[in-house]
Amino acid sequence: MNNIILIIPSYNEAENIERVVDELISGYPQFDYVVVTDGPTDGTDEICRKRGYNTVFLPENMGLTKCFRNGMKYAYENGYEYAVQFDGDGQHRPEYIDSMKKKAEEGYDLVQGSRFLSNGSARMSGMRSFGSVLIRTVVKLKTGVRVTDPTCGQRLYSRKLIDDFANKDEFAPEPDTVAKLLKRGVRYAEVPVRVAEREGGESYLKPLNAVKYMWRILSSIIFK
Repeated sequence: MNNIILIIPSYNEAENIERVVDELISGYPQFDYVVVTDGPTDGTDEICRKRGYNTVFLPENMGLTKCFRNGMKYAYENGYEYAVQFDGDGQHRPEYIDSMKKKAEEGYDLVQGSRFLSNGSARMSGMRSFGSVLIRTVVKLKTGVRVTDPTCGQRLYSRKLIDDFANKDEFAPEPDTVAKLLKRGVRYAEVPVRVAEREGGESYLKPLNAVKYMWRILSSIIFK
């Protein structure tokens, strides 16, 4: 068993999951992975069964937070030293995981990918870019730490944080949890990444949902 695992929360990713996991299996066998299907309605779970992917099947839609926690419980119970939050839509890229792991081995508990560092890319819509700047500003004001790309979901967690996510209900795979961890003095670092364009399916963050998401995250960072 490797000491690092990619946790892939997947709701309705039938158009993407096969491409994502097959790339990991063929091109990055040094990384273990687990797909966590969140009660999908489009056949994502059937694809995982048919292809024999390492999968935790949730019987109903529980939302990203509980879905990801189930993945972290798997990582905790199986003794992994590092866990990577890795989207099932194909936007996160596996070629950056080695640099994230190397950074973690320097003593960092949380390593986040950033599209705004050198060699990164930041092709965002106007609303998403504006929201990211707002969150970045608030995180800096509340924690004193500069987080260049708070909404990038490609994050690596140490064993200590795997334990926290697996066994405590207060943690979520979101920017407000990053802010909470920074307030507690967790050692944090960033590495440059690029993200791919979604090739299939629909993103949850449509304009109205994006506004609601940004407001929820900002409120949590400010008031909690």
